[in-house]
Amino acid sequence: MSSLQQEGSLQAPIRHPIDWQSSEFNDEDQLFFELERVFDHCHGCRRCVSLCDSFPTLFDLIDESKTMEIDGVAKGDYWKVVDQCYLCDLCYMTKCPYVPPHEWNIDFPHLMLRAKAVRFAKQGASVRDKLLSSTDAVGKVAGLPGVSIVVNAANASKPVRKALHKIAGIHSDARIPPYESRPLRKRMASLASLEPGGAKPGTKTRGKVALFATCYANHNEPALGEDLVCVLEHNGIPVTIAQKEYCCGMPKLELGDLASVQKAKEQNIPQLAQLVDQGWDLMALVPSCVLMFKQELPLLFPDDESVRKVANAFFDPFEYLMLRYAQGLMNTEFRQSLGRVVYHASCHQRVQNIGPKTRDVLSLVPDTAVTMIERCSGHDGTYGVKSETFDKAMKIARPVIRGIQKISPDHYGSDCPIAGHHLANGIGDGSTAEHPLSLLRQAYGI
Repeated sequence: MSSLQQEGSLQAPIRHPIDWQSSEFNDEDQLFFELERVFDHCHGCRRCVSLCDSFPTLFDLIDESKTMEIDGVAKGDYWKVVDQCYLCDLCYMTKCPYVPPHEWNIDFPHLMLRAKAVRFAKQGASVRDKLLSSTDAVGKVAGLPGVSIVVNAANASKPVRKALHKIAGIHSDARIPPYESRPLRKRMASLASLEPGGAKPGTKTRGKVALFATCYANHNEPALGEDLVCVLEHNGIPVTIAQKEYCCGMPKLELGDLASVQKAKEQNIPQLAQLVDQGWDLMALVPSCVLMFKQELPLLFPDDESVRKVANAFFDPFEYLMLRYAQGLMNTEFRQSLGRVVYHASCHQRVQNIGPKTRDVLSLVPDTAVTMIERCSGHDGTYGVKSETFDKAMKIARPVIRGIQKISPDHYGSDCPIAGHHLANGIGDGSTAEHPLSLLRQAYGI
């Protein structure tokens, strides 16, 4: 190590644009050179061992090799490390001391993304993985009247689930969300033509919100979208909904299918940018969707002004409410306490660097004690349902589950509804996770 080289960086981390269409990015030899370089640094540090299973997998490969160094690991085994990364971003944002601007320039999640993209371009993906990442298309079909009844009944059938485990590679114990025949977009259809009268702008908020429904809230839990709209309207915030929308692209990003991410961007960004031009702030219920528009798309398409415009106008719901609260624009007249609440901070909200805004909002409710757990739930979206990774997802979730069980709260839940249900599945006592927005609506008594 040179005398000028820093052991770690005290500077704020920065993210470099992802040059995903360049020949260098897609060159497999250059990819493996970079994987070896980064893996060698990770081996010397090992600070991220308590996060996802990528790091224990890497360190076991090294420790069990003849040299006990990265040069003793077969290049083909690098894919075992890649397969365990679900792009939660926690290593980059909370653990690694060598992220840029440090000279080692380590961005582990985006290196894993590059590996996934190179492999997808070369090999494609399995039918199962393509279906699991096609959340919008599957939701539209599974949510058709009549079809949803059959699909939900099949998902609740133990014999069917055992068959799916063997044939389709979907673990029989994993929770599969139900599909609704009346999606959020239909329930909120009247909002699409709303004239935003009575908006009260703040310094950082314009006081009127256009909702990006998300695949999950639209097809699986539309009641959560209704909770969000009720909370916003109770705070005097006019709400509309995008005329059309497609999947944000996060499931395809995690698969490495960047061409599909670009297609989703080209469908979503123009109409969202138009809403911004009309004076609307943008919001989504699922943290992964917010992160996609705030961070990933601007890094994938750094020269697209419309992408930047949308990113700057996108908010997490509780981030938005706390910005309003800071200027005396949030309704704090609560009718009901919540008692003891355990709040799981989801990874894709934490890495937005907005602080624990959900905890802060819930703590405004009188006679309410909020305990926040900052550990990954392990679900990801697809990782927690696949036969080969379900058990690992539950292992990652154990510290969160133990934390909930230790407190025995009146309510528990996560900003990520899928993570919340995954935790409830692990607790296994018949209790259900409650989304913080549902709890806030309950506290308001609306």
